[in-house]
Amino acid sequence: MSRTRAAVADARLVVVKVGSSSLTTAEGGLDPARLDALVDAVAARRAAGSQVVLVSSGAIAAGLAPLGLGRRPRDLATQQAAASVGQIVLGHAYVASFARYSLRVGQVLLTADDVVRRSHYHNAQRTLSRLLALGAVPVVNENDTVATEEIRFGDNDRLAALVAHLIGADALVLLSDVDALYDGDPRLGDAHPIAEVGGDSDIAGVRAGTTGASGLGTGGMASKLAAARLASAAGVPVLLAAASDAPRALGPADVGTAFATSGRRLSSRRFWLAYAADTNGTLTLDDGAVAAVVTHRRSLLAAGITTSSGDFQAGDVVELADPTGAVIARGITNFDAAELPALIGHSTHDLPTSRRREVIHADDLVPLIH
Repeated sequence: MSRTRAAVADARLVVVKVGSSSLTTAEGGLDPARLDALVDAVAARRAAGSQVVLVSSGAIAAGLAPLGLGRRPRDLATQQAAASVGQIVLGHAYVASFARYSLRVGQVLLTADDVVRRSHYHNAQRTLSRLLALGAVPVVNENDTVATEEIRFGDNDRLAALVAHLIGADALVLLSDVDALYDGDPRLGDAHPIAEVGGDSDIAGVRAGTTGASGLGTGGMASKLAAARLASAAGVPVLLAAASDAPRALGPADVGTAFATSGRRLSSRRFWLAYAADTNGTLTLDDGAVAAVVTHRRSLLAAGITTSSGDFQAGDVVELADPTGAVIARGITNFDAAELPALIGHSTHDLPTSRRREVIHADDLVPLIH
């Protein structure tokens, strides 16, 4: 067994994400047998001594049949209406299913705003940690009833990756209707599964789709791959497997595709800054400043900035780009957007005394892993 699979199998705190298509019928209704099978696997992992946080899609899909809707609606208002009905259906189903093992469930509904805003991030972190300490199984979902296009995660795969780091999970397990990451479209018959991903070179030729086979979810393999890369880059090992293989995925972890960690585990603050915080502008750097920020992990000075764009205030998070426009870091700026044009390109010693400070201090700057 690989080191990555052993880490997933031995993890004491696991985030498990399951997609809509793995919990519902082709017509869109909730499938009790599938949900019970998932709960069986989660309960077995709990009995083995691990804590589990379940990130579950399915609220909108679960609300289709009760509302007489034949397919997933396209307009936001009807999606929200379906979610409001489906969240109750889904929550009740989880409560009843986990009760078979005398396990309590706590529902946690999040919007992207709850992760983007630092204070909300801490609130979500405390709630999940307390639920775990009290012995409950947190069931997390995007709050589709109030989320608008501007504040949506877009898919629960990314939400699961963010939650995994939020709570300091030891592993992330992504369950879907596909049994592994393939080097092509498995529906065409000439694709091969990839058992281990040690780095980006192992998936350089992979072209992942953006939609699932059932049409009930919003993800697809592209979102799962992006979520796996996000989590593994932040120090969390990932296993991608079929929901039907949940007992083995949450047991010996000998199925699916394993993603080895490709970076060190970041502190909660630095992870928020790198992957969760909203950005309000971009600073473009010269080659010298790029090297100082990325290679030497130094503060960003005004002399290394070539252009500034966006509407931001001191204390906001901004992206840092190299001369080609590629984003290479994120940081918290010490200056407003209106102040920077007069500072750009000037040595610190040439600036007025009141402005002789870093544009972004090294402690508030996180190079991004590509």
